[in-house]
Amino acid sequence: MSLRVTFLGTGGAVPTTERAPSAILINREGDRLLFDCGEGTQRQMMRFGTGFGIDHIFVSHLHGDHVLGIPGLIQTLDFNGRDEPLTIHCPPNTHGDLHDLVHAVGHDPGFRVAIEPVKPGEVALYADGYRVEAFETVHRTRSQGYVLTEADRPGRFDRPKAEALGVPVGPKFGRLHAGEAVEAEDGTVVEPEQVVGPPRPGRTVVYTADTRPHDRTVAVARGADLLIHDATFADGLADRARETAHSTGREAGEIAARADVTRLALVHISSRYAGDPSSIRDDARAAFDGDCFIPEDGHRIEVPFPDAE
Repeated sequence: MSLRVTFLGTGGAVPTTERAPSAILINREGDRLLFDCGEGTQRQMMRFGTGFGIDHIFVSHLHGDHVLGIPGLIQTLDFNGRDEPLTIHCPPNTHGDLHDLVHAVGHDPGFRVAIEPVKPGEVALYADGYRVEAFETVHRTRSQGYVLTEADRPGRFDRPKAEALGVPVGPKFGRLHAGEAVEAEDGTVVEPEQVVGPPRPGRTVVYTADTRPHDRTVAVARGADLLIHDATFADGLADRARETAHSTGREAGEIAARADVTRLALVHISSRYAGDPSSIRDDARAAFDGDCFIPEDGHRIEVPFPDAE
């Protein structure tokens, strides 16, 4: 089952020729979820071939580099004849401002745009096999991150053992794997726990957006397969990071290490590092010995299951 992340915009508040403002697209087995929508996101979608077929937008906060792409994207969706509703999830008390932004320049889309506030700790989206929950972050305005968590999967099915117990090859295998007891060829009852291993964890992807290092991030990201964390500055500008309520690469690495995540993606890279952001990555790697990288715009990764072989 595919879980693909496309980094549409990895830059900070000021875009550069290489990095657009914040936008992360997650495609989970055909469900397309957009996290923030900075200026030019629709062009990034065209440039990197993701298409426009998004189902939900999750807004972290109302700074321009995270939302100014919304009106243009919605107008394009309208021009393309979209009729499916679109839901925008946002922090509490930002509904009115987002409504005004959606309807900027007098454009009323021909499809329903639902704007749904969600508080940190609440689930924004329950879907088939996963959920998206908001969590508290620390920035200069009301802000929050989001964590996508998949449900546990059934344990591994032991086919040789099932056959040895006399279960005929066929539909009864599937019923056992789904948790239903079946009758073997000799009339005995075979229970699922006899041939199915313990549940296997799904995948977890965490997106902080703009934030200072925060204990809540550590809590929600514990053991995550991918943490996408603010890393606006290198450690030499740690004072500036504190002043602007952002994180340095080292601070992002420290959070990743404390949370014991598998991979760390460093985003929201300041335009100061347009030529070479490697110092941010190096700072993060000094604190975190897992897989750590700075994605370029257009970088696409698959998130494997934790037990993938």
